[in-house]
Amino acid sequence: MKIIPFLVPLCMLWVGCVKKGSTPDPQPPAPVNFSINNWVIDNVVSQNTQFNVSITPVTKFRFNAAIDRNTVAANITFKTNAGAAVPCNVNYENGDSIVVLQPSSPLGYLSRYIVSVATTLKSKNGGHLLSGNDITLMTIIDSSRKFPVISDDALLDLVEQQTFKYFWDFGHPVSGLARERNTSGDIVTSGGSGFGIMTIPTAISRNFITRAQGLARMQTIVAFLKNTAVKVKGAFPHWLNGNTGAIVPFSTNDNGADLVETSYLMMGLLTARQYFNLADASETTLRSDINTLYNNVEWDWFRQGGQNVLYWHYSNDKGWIMNMPIRGWNECLITYVLAASSTTHGIPASVYTNGWKGGTGFVNGNSYYGYTLPLGPSFGGPLFFEHYSFLGINPTGLADASANYATQTKNHTLINYNYCKANPNNYFGYSDSVWGLTASDIQNGYTASSPTNDVGVIAPTAAISSIPYTPAESMKALKFFYYVLGDKVWGEYGFKDAFSLKDAWFANSYLAIDQGPIMLMIENYRTGLLWNLFTSCPEVKTGMLTLGFTAPYL
Repeated sequence: MKIIPFLVPLCMLWVGCVKKGSTPDPQPPAPVNFSINNWVIDNVVSQNTQFNVSITPVTKFRFNAAIDRNTVAANITFKTNAGAAVPCNVNYENGDSIVVLQPSSPLGYLSRYIVSVATTLKSKNGGHLLSGNDITLMTIIDSSRKFPVISDDALLDLVEQQTFKYFWDFGHPVSGLARERNTSGDIVTSGGSGFGIMTIPTAISRNFITRAQGLARMQTIVAFLKNTAVKVKGAFPHWLNGNTGAIVPFSTNDNGADLVETSYLMMGLLTARQYFNLADASETTLRSDINTLYNNVEWDWFRQGGQNVLYWHYSNDKGWIMNMPIRGWNECLITYVLAASSTTHGIPASVYTNGWKGGTGFVNGNSYYGYTLPLGPSFGGPLFFEHYSFLGINPTGLADASANYATQTKNHTLINYNYCKANPNNYFGYSDSVWGLTASDIQNGYTASSPTNDVGVIAPTAAISSIPYTPAESMKALKFFYYVLGDKVWGEYGFKDAFSLKDAWFANSYLAIDQGPIMLMIENYRTGLLWNLFTSCPEVKTGMLTLGFTAPYL
């Protein structure tokens, strides 16, 4: 059989066409990296830090690509603040471009959690996440009542009694003085001990202890102060060793007398002197010893060579190296009152006028949140300015050429309260029930909190010790601290020092200078006991009149 020649090229052409037009195997698309569009917690588009999250939150991550499910467990994690894994159920939506996490069991209330998405998370086509993220979740407050509800009077009784235990049960076993804080060992504080001394008449009047018990503790304290404690020019250091009475330096150069702390101690002693007024030998001797301690303080020495101002510190070996004049407005009004009241080492009114009132920040006169502030720094400063001196000095009806002190104490407190309620820094938890900025412990430190130094830490002593000035606002805060936060801030010596809801941080500390005002100001609010005792001192009446004060009790 012959092949027709012209067919051969046609066959070759056909074969060539078939080869040229065949479809090759498809190549997989190159991996495309992807990103998070947003994340939603309980149907709310969220930020990197989200507060007030439910204890059963549903968290949805929305990506712009479908996610490889096999990479989710290792790259999307839910952990406690301490780093422990939180078991979660994981689901997927929208073609696996949405990953849904929900804890397998309820989270803790008022607790911090971290949800992390790592860049090694992959999409279904093998792409990597362009940028990871860490999200902080803070769960809601447990609003249930932690303790049975009792009457307001019963609650105030309870707070006074529990707080008193700091000074009574935890008082130093040798000296009877107050420890600086619950971790201070043998270090006792002179100023805090003055507050502690004032709790003794209060406790007797409330039947927490008997008069005989109170007298015995006072005898121990006064004997230690008179016979054992080291003094400099009759004044006491900030800290003492509660066993030996030796000075414990507060800082390198602060190793001698602290006149302000001494004034708190003397305020307490004079208050106790007025309370223990019976004619028997024991109480007569106690009063005599207290007079000796007060009369031996050389207030005039602290003018540093006759200047018209008092100085805070003096040391036998370092002299006036601290060089800190005592000028207002701050917590030191009581120092000038007691210096002017001394019959042995008194100061003239010129020291008060030119020294205490001579600072550039003494007079204010501005209005904040609708309240005029007569004295002090912008927004008033920390609230202890209106507590320490006024544990004994009654501001009701008190005035001088500079201010009405009922207005000063009340308006400063209301400014602090309204600042916290307005919450310009948007700190989680601040409200009309959670307020009060003053000096206190903070995480890893200590600071004097105020509207101009607000780190998000509330100190129970601030609102509660203001109860004579803002009874309704303070009582509302006290109830919230006790009933709602009581499982975290209430303990063996009453309210712990401070807390931060935004950081879920709660101090374990108690400080004498914060516990004392709680008990004493509640009592002043209820009966005026400490105000009546201290201002009944003849020397104090004379001294305050000398300084130009007027008040119904003078």
